[in-house]
Amino acid sequence: MLLDEYQERLFVGGRDLLYSLSLERISDGYREIHWPSSALKIEECIMKGKDASECANFVRVLHHYNRTHLLTCGTGAFDPLCTFIRVGYHAEEHLFQLESHRWERGRGRCPFDPSSSFVSTLIGADLFTGLYGDYWGRDAALSRSLGHLGHMRTEPDDERLLKDPKFVGAYMIPDNEDREDDKVYFFFTERAQEAEAERGTQALFARVGRLCVNDAGGQRILVNKWATFLKARLVCSVPGGNGIDTHFDELEDVFLLHTREDKNPVIFGLFNTTSNIFRGHAICVYHMSSIRAAFNGPYAHREGPEYHWSLYEGKVPYPRPGSCASKVNGGRYGTTKDYPDDTIRFARSHPLMYHPIKPAHKKPVLVKTDGKYNLKQIAVDRVEAEDGQYDVLFIGTDAGIVLKLITIYNQETESMEEVILEELQIFKDPVPIISMEISSKRQQLYVGSPSAVAQVRLHQCDVYGRACADCCLARDPYCAWDGVSCSRYFPTGTQAKRRFRRQDIRHGNAAQQCVGQQFAGDGLDKTEEHLVYGIENNSTLLECTPRSLQAKVIWLVQKGHDTRKEEVRTDDRVLKLDLGLLFLRLRSSDAGTYFCQAVEHGFVHTVRSLVLDVLEERGVHVMFGRDPREAGPHRARCPAPSSLAPAARPWYKEFLQLLGYSNFQRVEEYCEKVWCGKRKTRKLRVSASKWKLPGTPDKRPRAPPERYRLPRHARGS
Repeated sequence: MLLDEYQERLFVGGRDLLYSLSLERISDGYREIHWPSSALKIEECIMKGKDASECANFVRVLHHYNRTHLLTCGTGAFDPLCTFIRVGYHAEEHLFQLESHRWERGRGRCPFDPSSSFVSTLIGADLFTGLYGDYWGRDAALSRSLGHLGHMRTEPDDERLLKDPKFVGAYMIPDNEDREDDKVYFFFTERAQEAEAERGTQALFARVGRLCVNDAGGQRILVNKWATFLKARLVCSVPGGNGIDTHFDELEDVFLLHTREDKNPVIFGLFNTTSNIFRGHAICVYHMSSIRAAFNGPYAHREGPEYHWSLYEGKVPYPRPGSCASKVNGGRYGTTKDYPDDTIRFARSHPLMYHPIKPAHKKPVLVKTDGKYNLKQIAVDRVEAEDGQYDVLFIGTDAGIVLKLITIYNQETESMEEVILEELQIFKDPVPIISMEISSKRQQLYVGSPSAVAQVRLHQCDVYGRACADCCLARDPYCAWDGVSCSRYFPTGTQAKRRFRRQDIRHGNAAQQCVGQQFAGDGLDKTEEHLVYGIENNSTLLECTPRSLQAKVIWLVQKGHDTRKEEVRTDDRVLKLDLGLLFLRLRSSDAGTYFCQAVEHGFVHTVRSLVLDVLEERGVHVMFGRDPREAGPHRARCPAPSSLAPAARPWYKEFLQLLGYSNFQRVEEYCEKVWCGKRKTRKLRVSASKWKLPGTPDKRPRAPPERYRLPRHARGS
C-alpha cells in the first residue's frame, strides 16, 4: 500500500491488478488497472516447476516517481518487470493509467518469488532494494538501480555481508544538511556469524545496515560493489535478575516516526523471540543518536574462522571506512572511486560494528508473552495531550485484530506501564494483517490483509461512555471530557473550552479530574439497572463489562433493602469471568441486587446493578404438568408456547398464578426473553457480528470500518 495525501489516494498492489482508492472512503470511486502476465510467461513459469498460483504478476513495488507518475514493478510470473503509472496532478481527478510503452526489465528491482522477503525505497530516480534477486531465491543482495548513479550491489556469496537475510525495511535518513552525506538504512534479520563462532549455533540477529546514497564502489577493488556498507546488531532484550537477558532477536516490522527534524526520526521495532522455550513479542524504540554512535564506534574483528570476534584495536585508514565522499568528511574525495585501496579493503573485511545498538531506556516499551496473538505490523501516531506527548501504537496481528495502546514510562521506578485503549476486530475472518498506513491529516488508519483493505478512525471518543470518569479513565490521548461529552482533544482552543476540559493520561485520576462532573451531560450516565430472572438449579450469567480494559471488576450483593452490601464470594459454583458473574447452579438464596463495580486508580464506579429473581424449579415444573425428578437439576426447560395443546390454558397465566398478578410486567419481560425474543436475538447477533469490533472499552460496536474487498483473483499480494 502507498499512501498519497497529495493525490488523496491510497494505491494498492495486488495480483495482476493495481488499485487507486479514495482516502475519504475507500469503497467509493475506486479505479483499477488490470496488469497480468502474458499467457506465454505463465506457461514458461509452470514448465520451470513453479506452482500455477505463483505464476502471476504480483505487484511488489509502488513508489512516487514524481508528482505525476508512480513507479511500479511486479514479479511477472517469475520474470520481473517495471513500468510507470500516470496519476496526473492534483487537479486531474481520478487519472490512473498504466504506461505500457515504458516496460523495463525488473531484475534487481523486484523479486522473482511473490512470497520472498523484499524492501525498497526510491531516492530521487534511484531505486534501492533489499531482495533475493535470482530465480531460485538464493542470491540475497542490497542493490541500486534505475537512476543516474549506476547499478550497484553487495558482493555475491559473501556471508560476512549478508547471510540468509529477511528484509524488513529500507529508509533514507539524512545525517546533516550535506546531501552528499545522505545514507540509506536497511533493517533486516540474518544468521549471525559471531554467534556461530561463540556458541556454535545458527542464531538469528536483528541488524541495521548502512550505506551511502552516492556510493560509486571502488576503482580497482569492489568495482560496481558497495564500498561503504556497514552493519550493526539491533538489540531488544529484557534484563534478567541473574544477569542473563531475554532477547527478542527476529525483527518483524519497523516504523519510522518522523519528527520536526528529518535527521532524527524515532524508530519503532517489532520483534519476536526465536526461543524454543516460549513465544513472545516485544517493541523497542531507538533514537538515531544511538544508531550513529554505533556506526561511528569501533569495528568488530576476527582474524580467522577459529578466532572469537573482538574489538579492532589497530590503525583505521583514512578516510574512515563506511564514510561518504562529502564536504562534511573533508571534501578531499569527490567519489568513493578515489578512495585509497586501504580504505576499500578495510570496509570489505570489516563490515560489522563492535557495539550493538540498544533501545531507549535499555528495555522494550512493550512485551507480550501471553500467546494470544502473533504481532505482525506496527504503525505509530504521536499525539499532543494535556500533560504531554504520547505515542499511540497500532499493532496488527495474525488474527485480523489491531491493538491500540500507549506505554507510559515512570522515570522514578524505571518501569513501563502498558495501557490498552482498544482491541479492534478489523476483518471478520482471522486473516493476518500485512500492511498499515496512518493518515494524520485525515485521522484514519488504513489496514491491509491478503484479500481486503479497511479503514478505521484513529479515535472514536464516544465509545468511552458519556460520563467524565469513564472518559478520564480511558486515558486515550485523542479524547477529553469537555464538560458535556467525551470528545476529540485539540491542543489549541478558546480559553472557555480549555477551562472545561478534563484529561489525565499519565495517571487517569478520575476522582481529581471529575469533581462535580461525573453525571454531567444528558442524564444518561447513572448506573444501569437491569432485572434478571433465573430458574433454580439452572445456570445464569449476570453480564457486566467495564468500558476501560484496565479496570478491575468487583461484585457486591445486597440481599435486602436494609442489609449492607457484601462482596460476592466465588467458588466452584459461582465464577467471575470477563463477561460477568456466572452461576453454574442457581439457588433461591442467590436472589438479591448485584452491583458490578469497576476499580481503577483508586476510583470506584458502579457500572451496573442487576436485580436477580430466582424462580422456584418445582413450581415451574408443576405448572406445565412435569415431574421435576424426571428433568434432573440441569435439565429444567420451559416449553415454547407452540408446544402446548390448543385448548391449554394461556401459558403466561400459569406464571401469573405462580408469581401473582401484580408481577404481570415482569412475567411478560421474562417470557419475551426466554421464548419470543430468542429468534430475533439470534438474527441480531448474526447481523452484528459482521460489524462488531470486540474489545472496545464499552463492548459497543464502533462505526464499521470502510472496506474494499479485492477480487478473488487479485488476492495474495
